[in-house]
Formats: sequence, structure tokens, C-alpha cells
Amino acid sequence: MAMNDNIKGALLMSLSMASFTINDAMVKVVAPDMNAGQIMFVRGLMSSTMILIIAWRLGALRPLSTLRDPRLLLRAFCEVLASVTYVTALSMIPLPNAAAILQALPLAVTMGAALFLGEPVGWRRWAAILVGFCGVLVIIRPGAEGFTLASLLVVGSVLTAGARDLFTKVIDPATPSLFISATTSIAVTLTGGALIVPFGGWQPIGISHLAALLFGSSMLIIGYQTIILAMRTGEISFIAPFRYTSLIWAILLGIFLLGELPDLWMLVGAAIVIAAGLYAFYREHKLHREIAARRATSPSP
Repeated sequence: MAMNDNIKGALLMSLSMASFTINDAMVKVVAPDMNAGQIMFVRGLMSSTMILIIAWRLGALRPLSTLRDPRLLLRAFCEVLASVTYVTALSMIPLPNAAAILQALPLAVTMGAALFLGEPVGWRRWAAILVGFCGVLVIIRPGAEGFTLASLLVVGSVLTAGARDLFTKVIDPATPSLFISATTSIAVTLTGGALIVPFGGWQPIGISHLAALLFGSSMLIIGYQTIILAMRTGEISFIAPFRYTSLIWAILLGIFLLGELPDLWMLVGAAIVIAAGLYAFYREHKLHREIAARRATSPSP
């Protein structure tokens, strides 16, 4: 993988994290008045419509037979689970806390790449993964009143989002990113519609809430597209650490938009998770340099 591709993938990942975090903030704005199912449904109708129009204009739509690819369906299923758990959790805990737990996602992706894609991971990076998930426990603080359930939902979102990213990596490169985004968005929208009644029923939507969801939908489209492009452009081990930029956005939006101040335990736990992830990234980068050096000095057959 060329270094330029890795840099491009890192920039796309950073843009994706900013977009997703802004969308999360919009969800927090409307969450007091709408349940998770309604939020997913209304936001999904907007984003799906926009994605389908863009995909149609760019010729990215594909026959329905394309959906026979189990990797595409499994990616959409994982995205649905990640959305349900995370949107539900956002209505229960501050945005910076949810984002801090989400910082374990690069470690989960690295672990999944080792277990399911055959990428080499040494004992040092396995140790970093373990330390990182200990940092998640510091953030969660099991037993804290009103916090454990929501935190576990975010953990579930981390695991399912990690699986989503791995399926993205193995989808046929000929499948357009916009088509993948469209199928994912439609799946999330339909799931949200099915959950409206079980989650409390339909609530009236004001103009301000509609505007917030429209803005969030636009950010979601950008996030969907850029994360797919990122996962298909760079090496997972290189671009995954750039997910940590989302925490910066979450803290800033939490403070200045939502009035949510991060607590000490959240900052300590997030620092542990990020440090573990950066160490895992360092070990991966060092391994690639050693492999490249050996190849450069090996005689040609």
C-alpha cells in the first residue's frame, strides 16, 4: 500500500469522524423530545433520499441482484446494530462520554483484522488492545448509577461498528461506495421505522428539530461516504488511529453546544484508550518498516 494512499485514507477518516460527531451532536439536540427509532427513521429518510439522488446522478446505482453479496448485507446489518445501540445511548449519557468509549474502535478493528483478515498482530499489540479495553472500563465505571447500561450500549456499538469496517474492507472493490452507503442508509431507516412504536411512539417534530436532523443527515452522508473511502483506500492499521480526532470534536461540541463538561474519569479512561491505540499503531508501523527493509535487501529471484 503506497504511503500516499495511507495519507489520503487518514484524511478521509478524519473528515468522517468530524461528520459523524456533528451528526451525534444533532441527535443529542433532539433526543429529549424524540425516541431513537423516530430519530433514525426521520434522519434516515432525509439521508437516504439525498444519497439515492446523488448515486443516481453519478451512475452509482446497481441492480438489486448486487444485494446477494453476503458481505454487503452483513455490513448493513452491523451498521443497523451500531446505530440502534449508539443512538439509544446518546439519549442517556453526555456526548463526550459516549465518544470516549468509542475511541476503543481502532483497537477493536485491529483485533478483528488479526482474527478474521489474517493481519499479523504480535503480543505487544495484543497487550495494547487489552490495556485499551481496561481504559474503557475506567470510563464506564461499572456500578455507577444511571451509567452502566448506556455505556454497555456504546461498547456494543464499538463491536458492531468494528465488524462493519471489516466487512467494508472485503466488499468487492467494483461496488460503488455510494451504492454501499445507500443500502446501509435504507437499512437503518427501515429499522428505525420499525422501532418507533416499541420505543415510545411518534412525537410531533418542530421546525428546529427538523432543521437539526436535516443538518445531521447531511453530515451522516459525508461520514458514510468518507469512512467507506477511507477503509478502501488505506491500510486499516494506519488509518484506524485517526478515529481519535472524533474525541476532540465531541469535547468541543459537548462544551459549547450541549453544555456537557467531561469528567475526570472520562478523560483518564480516554487517555488510556488512546495511548494504547497509538502504541498499537506504532508497533504496526514499525513492523511494516521492518518488512519493507527485508524486502529491499532480499535478492530478486
